[in-house]
Amino acid sequence: MTAYPAWTPVTRPGIIPLRPLTFGLVLGRSFSALRQNPRVLLGFAVLVQSVATFLGTTVIVAVSVPAFLRLDTLRPGTPAFDQVLAGSVAMVLAASVLIGLALSALSVLVQGVVVSEVAHAVVAEKLTLRVLWARVKPVAWRLVGYTLLLSLATLVVLGAVVAAVVALVFADVLSGVLLGVGLGLAAIPLVLWLTVKLLLVAPTIILEHATIRGALARSWSLTRGRFWPMLGVVVIISMAFATLGQLVSVPFSLATTAVSTVLTPTGDPETSGFVLLIVGGLLTQAVTVLIQAVSLIVQSTATSLLYIDARMRREGLDQDLLAYVERRDAGVADLPDPYRLHVGRVIAPTPAYAYGYAPSPGYPGSPAYPPYAPYPPAPPAGAAPGWPTGAPAPAGPTGAPAPGVAAPPEGWAAPDGSAPPAEGTAPWARP
Repeated sequence: MTAYPAWTPVTRPGIIPLRPLTFGLVLGRSFSALRQNPRVLLGFAVLVQSVATFLGTTVIVAVSVPAFLRLDTLRPGTPAFDQVLAGSVAMVLAASVLIGLALSALSVLVQGVVVSEVAHAVVAEKLTLRVLWARVKPVAWRLVGYTLLLSLATLVVLGAVVAAVVALVFADVLSGVLLGVGLGLAAIPLVLWLTVKLLLVAPTIILEHATIRGALARSWSLTRGRFWPMLGVVVIISMAFATLGQLVSVPFSLATTAVSTVLTPTGDPETSGFVLLIVGGLLTQAVTVLIQAVSLIVQSTATSLLYIDARMRREGLDQDLLAYVERRDAGVADLPDPYRLHVGRVIAPTPAYAYGYAPSPGYPGSPAYPPYAPYPPAPPAGAAPGWPTGAPAPAGPTGAPAPGVAAPPEGWAAPDGSAPPAEGTAPWARP
């Protein structure tokens, strides 16, 4: 009985082709992937950013106003005034640090949802916010813990450097200034290098459920050999949104100031001027929050695509994703998560000669033209030059002529009088 293959629907395309990605493709899809699920991604990011900004601003104002109002009861220049001023500044700085840590924790949760959404969009799956959060929730505390550890480490190092520079400035102003400038310039390449080496920690925690220590090691390994493409994507996206933020916020601020000046030309605190300033500030803040939300989505998308590309190149993740898509579209249920299969697998690079090509001189591993078969030995003395007239075509396994090989034309001979090529390699017979 003959078994006929079952019909399988055409595989649904994801947001990227399932193969190693180019620099331009990663950069372009980082901006365009938002269209895959804008209601979930943009709505969730804007909501979280708005709530975080409102709460952070409220806490800062609640701490700053009482702290600095105490200065009204003291006379400037007295020791008590200086002590209260120093304490007020310290309170505001401490509150700002705590608010910054809280905002970082909320931002990394948004990043977790975006990474999970992009990972499913790669295999053409569109999930709801509830399902995405259910996938991020088991590792949410690891994400928050990693973010807090990284932020605290940055604050400790920065505080130690600033303390050393300030102490040196009090001892010798010129030496302190030179040291500060030198450390600032040296910190730029160090920060960029660490940013790239730690770029894939969050996707590793989210998609592989790795521990913080394991995610650090995985990110360090996956970014090896891909430093410059990853740095280029990070720098271009950061500069693009920084420029966009300035281009949008500055006109709002200038327009608000100009209209306020027209309404209150004498500088009197009229009600209309205060209302205008408040409305203008709120509009500026709303636009800033929107830009920050879109920036967070694009940066998280780029990080996800860089993670997937790195695993495709080093571990053959594209084969696991293709197998998952084919089996899912064929109706197989309860498939394992492809991102947690073969984690850490090493794929040996395929040599060029495995495809029938010889490596080019000076470029090891690069393909070249197919090598020609060596010529057979010269015919014995007295033999007629060229191919024997009427020589039959080489036969295949069943006695028929071999595919792609034809008998030479009658009376054919090499133009330069050299020996003929081996059977099956004549130039007219090459497919």
